[in-house]
Amino acid sequence: MSHVYQPVMIRNLLKNKGTADSAKIAKDLLAYDVSQVEYYQLITKNMVGQVLSKSNGITQPVKEGRKIIGYQIPFSNELSDAEMDDLASMCVDKIESFISKYGDSKWAGKKKSTGYISGSLRYEVFKRAKFRCELCGISAEDKALEVDHIIPRNKGGTDDLSNLQALCYSCNASKRDRDDTDFRGMAEGYKHREKNCLFCEIEEGRIFASNELCYAIRDEYKVTEHHALIIPKRHVSEFFDLHQPEINAAYSLLQQVRREIEAKDNSVTGFNIGVNSGKDAGQTIFHCHIHLIPRRLGDMEDPRGGVRGVIPEKRIYLAK
Repeated sequence: MSHVYQPVMIRNLLKNKGTADSAKIAKDLLAYDVSQVEYYQLITKNMVGQVLSKSNGITQPVKEGRKIIGYQIPFSNELSDAEMDDLASMCVDKIESFISKYGDSKWAGKKKSTGYISGSLRYEVFKRAKFRCELCGISAEDKALEVDHIIPRNKGGTDDLSNLQALCYSCNASKRDRDDTDFRGMAEGYKHREKNCLFCEIEEGRIFASNELCYAIRDEYKVTEHHALIIPKRHVSEFFDLHQPEINAAYSLLQQVRREIEAKDNSVTGFNIGVNSGKDAGQTIFHCHIHLIPRRLGDMEDPRGGVRGVIPEKRIYLAK
């Protein structure tokens, strides 16, 4: 037995005299699914709780330190038991009215085709977005954030971190309702390779790290020890032509390679990150690549100005 599912289902059947429909079994299984509880805790804190507390003033959070551990109706001690029952009945009426009007449509986003995103992955998406909507920029403190697939799963998108973005519930709803882009061509486009391109035909042995959309190699003409290149797998000439998932994937790989370099070489005290975009900016291989150059104390006499050194006389400056 690899999970609790089998005994839970058998117990459910025994309790129902040997027969139960799949919905009853599913509800019993759901009671043990910590991931679903975690999901609805996020919904409670980031959406329902915020609206009822901040916008409507009906509830207020119960905190343990700075952490929200629950909610309360602050005026509940002023209500009689009969008044509470009446209000609860009104809530049931609202629920039934809503279900009667919308049916299953409001739950479509939770169906299997959209996939479930674990709490830990959600946190990584929100952390990368600095807890702001990646479309309108609003803070999670002002509007609840949701995790959105950039390329929908039903059009070939994956649950990989590089294909996820943080959108507030307003932007996510707008995107769903209005965005009619056919992503299938975009998904196919990630497989594009250019014949005779150095980075499209890279030797597998040179790749030391990769993810779904990017890979990393050591620069053959290194500026410093461990100098690495982060390269999108799709043939794309310039950095500004990257799709958002590729930017996400490149950033993820930059972080991974940075950590690996720091773990193996404690003399590294800084990094330069650079992209040559266009011939006049010094680009010589027209397949986008991002330089990650480790720096060390004393590796040059005066490192001030850093990447400003692409025009040598502009590197050193004194702030007014």
